[in-house]
Amino acid sequence: MLLLGIDLGTSSIKVAVVDADRQRTLATVQYPDTEASILVRQPGWAEQSPETWWEYVQQAIRKAHATGAYDPQDIAAIGIAYQMHGLVAVDKDRRVLRDSIIWCDSRAVPYGDKAFEAIGTEKALSRLLNSPGNFTAAKLAWVKDQEPRVYEKIDKVMLPGDYIALRLTGEATTSIPALSEGIFWDFKEDALSSDVFDFFGFDRGIIPAIRPVFSSHGGLRVEMAEALGLRKGIPVTYKAGDQPNNALSLNVLEPGEVAATAGTSGVIYGVSDQLVYDPASRVNSFAHVNYATHEKRIGVLLCINGTGILNRWIRDHTGSGADYASLNKEAALIRPGSEGLVVLPFGNGAERIFNNRIIGAHIQHIDLNQHGAAHIYRAGQEGIAFAFRYGLDIMREGGMNPSVIRAGRANMFLSSVFTEAFVNATGVPVELYDSDGSVGAALGAGIGAGIFKSGKEAFAGRKPLVRVDPGRTGEYEGSYNRWKEILNNYL
Repeated sequence: MLLLGIDLGTSSIKVAVVDADRQRTLATVQYPDTEASILVRQPGWAEQSPETWWEYVQQAIRKAHATGAYDPQDIAAIGIAYQMHGLVAVDKDRRVLRDSIIWCDSRAVPYGDKAFEAIGTEKALSRLLNSPGNFTAAKLAWVKDQEPRVYEKIDKVMLPGDYIALRLTGEATTSIPALSEGIFWDFKEDALSSDVFDFFGFDRGIIPAIRPVFSSHGGLRVEMAEALGLRKGIPVTYKAGDQPNNALSLNVLEPGEVAATAGTSGVIYGVSDQLVYDPASRVNSFAHVNYATHEKRIGVLLCINGTGILNRWIRDHTGSGADYASLNKEAALIRPGSEGLVVLPFGNGAERIFNNRIIGAHIQHIDLNQHGAAHIYRAGQEGIAFAFRYGLDIMREGGMNPSVIRAGRANMFLSSVFTEAFVNATGVPVELYDSDGSVGAALGAGIGAGIFKSGKEAFAGRKPLVRVDPGRTGEYEGSYNRWKEILNNYL
């Protein structure tokens, strides 16, 4: 029995097909081959077209079929992972009304701040586990205020993965985790937040049908089955944000377990059984994929917008066309500390760890007689690792003290320079797995379809490819403190 996983990322769509019986990946592809663009119409804005996402999803599925590694007619269920916090608005005919305001867009901060003040700090944090900040509800408030003609036409609002499922099945559904990441959910009432809906003046009817993450979100429409070479009626049985899905794919489901990713953005994601929150909302708490009213599972998420996107910028503008592997090789020739060169990676919008301030990316202490491109390559990766350390220290204040962090061997973790800097800056070992968001989505579909009885069964027998332990923490501690001193000048 085969499972299809779709991972809707910021830079591309990934699709995987997994043999459920053997838990073996038969095909994994990415589309497009070049990184997708982000529309920046004004400083601090970030949008993407849902119609473009949908076109890319179809192309990625066809590309997977073209491998010839499986029979598409054997696919039994579909799972979807997606970039979190984006806003998709559709009318009664399910047509998209505007481009999606995505996760790294900063325009809605003032709207979230006003809601936070009106609801009250303690009430908002204890019920929403977050300030409304810059999340989906605040983005919708911006549309209501700035684009009233668009708002009047809205029939349903949804997260990016909900929209892809809608195109596949014709059904508009969502889940408690999705609503919690949009800051629409009251955890004390386990219901839509009256505080949020009343303050912003939203009609509750704009929320799609709420279903469990692991359940049927509709069957594949006949016309889509024909267009994609799949059987009609195949159910979408799993939808989750990319970070909860990454945690699932690393079997991070129980309290105390921690996962990390370092792609376009960087994330550390830990699981708690308490309704925990950060009083300053620098770290955010959402319902995890296995959240239930009778058994709380909260995902505590540290997000750094400026991570892999900085590495890409350095490659594109200083790498003379070289690939990442070549840059990593050159960076490895430079000693830890980059001989005094310091990079702050925060150039991708408002950072929650800085209370939604935009401080920008910076390269400092350049010595024109000493530093070359390789120093920038290394300092960039160290700066990203130090940003993780800064954020992890915030999580430690809230009681999250991981003994090990699990990550997929992908993106920044493909670099030995970054991985070494990460484990030594944080002081926490890292276990690297052969893990992929689209594979996690496929296995999530298997859980939702009842093919696997639990997450433990779906990921039974998974072993790390490698474990990297700290060994030079003292050396990196000095570099981190110098980095933090420069950072403090901007805070």
